[in-house]
Amino acid sequence: MNIDQERKTSAITLSDMEVFIFPELIYSLVLANIISPCIWKWREDPWFKGIEDMKPYRRLTRLKQYIMDHYVFNLDLDTWGLTTKTKEIARFKSFIDSDTLKESNALFGYEGDKYYFDIDIRRHFGLDKYEGDVIPYWKTETVEAMNAFRYKENYSNGAGECVSLAVLYAAAVFIVARIPLEDIYLMATPLHSQNFIDINEGVLTNNRRLVTKKMWVNGTELSAKSRRALENERVTIVAHQTGWIHTVFKETNIERGHYNTFAEKLRTFLKSDLTSELLGNFLRYSRDIRKCFQIKWPRHGTNHYIGLERAFCYEDGAPYLLTDNTRKKLMAEIDVDEFYPFRMPGRIVLNELEEYITQNKINIDNQDDVDQLKIKFASDCLNAEAAIESLLQFCQVKPELPQLKDKKFVPDPNPLNIDLDMQRDDIIQYLESRRKNNIMADMCFHAYHDLNRIEADPFIQAAVERNPVSISGTEGMSDQQVVEMVKAFPEESIYEDKGRLAQPDEVWNFKHGDGLEKALLLANIFSNRSLADKKEKRQIQIEIRYDKAVLILGSVAVPKGTADAEEIIFSSNKGLKEQVWSI
Repeated sequence: MNIDQERKTSAITLSDMEVFIFPELIYSLVLANIISPCIWKWREDPWFKGIEDMKPYRRLTRLKQYIMDHYVFNLDLDTWGLTTKTKEIARFKSFIDSDTLKESNALFGYEGDKYYFDIDIRRHFGLDKYEGDVIPYWKTETVEAMNAFRYKENYSNGAGECVSLAVLYAAAVFIVARIPLEDIYLMATPLHSQNFIDINEGVLTNNRRLVTKKMWVNGTELSAKSRRALENERVTIVAHQTGWIHTVFKETNIERGHYNTFAEKLRTFLKSDLTSELLGNFLRYSRDIRKCFQIKWPRHGTNHYIGLERAFCYEDGAPYLLTDNTRKKLMAEIDVDEFYPFRMPGRIVLNELEEYITQNKINIDNQDDVDQLKIKFASDCLNAEAAIESLLQFCQVKPELPQLKDKKFVPDPNPLNIDLDMQRDDIIQYLESRRKNNIMADMCFHAYHDLNRIEADPFIQAAVERNPVSISGTEGMSDQQVVEMVKAFPEESIYEDKGRLAQPDEVWNFKHGDGLEKALLLANIFSNRSLADKKEKRQIQIEIRYDKAVLILGSVAVPKGTADAEEIIFSSNKGLKEQVWSI
């Protein structure tokens, strides 16, 4: 397999596994979103009026609410159809060892560490319904494809999975929130993608939401969801406008200074001092640990005790919390028969631990401080030591980042440098000028689906090899029924620019398409029908004329122009030069 051709076709279909194999593609999709007209139009929305006068974090929160209002998180694994492990492993065998692929990607068996085994990660993500060798295409989406979800049944807004949302955020943070690209880093783990934005103490994007350092340790459900990937998975790819680094591949081209800055600031973001407030957040976050704690409380002049898990139950429906200055009011709400007049054996007394932490200002990097803490609060509870250890880990998550020491740097002598003063047309021209010596810039136009700027062969190959939804969706229908259905789709492409084309399954899923896109959709369906029937491959061509696309369907092995060839004519306004595609 030609690696350049495979990279180009992968940039067009952009599945999760393709991004893992070609790490440059995740940033190429960011660039494709940056040069798209869609996000630039957001700046005209009244919601963003005056945003340039806001402080950086305020700009981000404004952007976050816009994304929350206009997009939903989509993890419907059937959206982009099915493939098989055998087929994809064979496809990538020239580029990556199959065992490495299996260990690093959820579709090929990755389950992470103990946390993911405990929750049965394949069932959690819905992968368990695919039996044997079958796996879903887990495709990422351009901003146009995300917007087009509003055309799908049961969707009223745009949608996208985690990689799509991460790259959408990266582009929008630059275009709308006016944060420099040099301060935006993308992180991909085997099961998740998110960004680190270097402003203030740092901000993480997590699907549709933002997470600050304070939010990271606040113990809420949002915090818990945000922490999962960095607590339980290694970071496979870090991407930046200067390049990328990949856990598996030996070569990297990310600029050293930027990567070191990112790694240092991320580690600082993930580390917090151990305080009594943080202890309360930890216990809110770690429900299973609560059974090793009790709280001491005076009743009628005598200390009584209650299990922490029972005390937390009284927060439900109450305006008070156990972990802040409203504790006294909450404790007054607890029924008297919930208390014991004696210490509960084997449990740590929360009040005493809070007092010790406040008085001793524990340094979690100092082993003596940690040892003293463990000795002081040792108990008969089987999980007592584990509880203290979990508390320390809650204070400091140590991200498993790609290591520089084993990498060979092949830096770009002139890395991309897109600045805030550049407008959309400036950026397009700049990226065009960098295509020959920057692979992210080159692949950007493949991810952008611009047939006026890329050769047609990779786009056609991707169309007929990796668009299974339209094939399975038309099973049982005659050729004529398929043609009539596709003709009835509104004559509107999800990509408004001249030269930009949707792939067949984008047309099928969203039931919209320009005539050329409809012709390619039918070509995908009919070419795969011939192969599925084990007949000789049907000859199919698409003639592109100025304002028309002509699909020419020959019967098996019948050349164009014979009596048995059928022509289906569509109008098209994509503005491609006249040419003929052989499918």
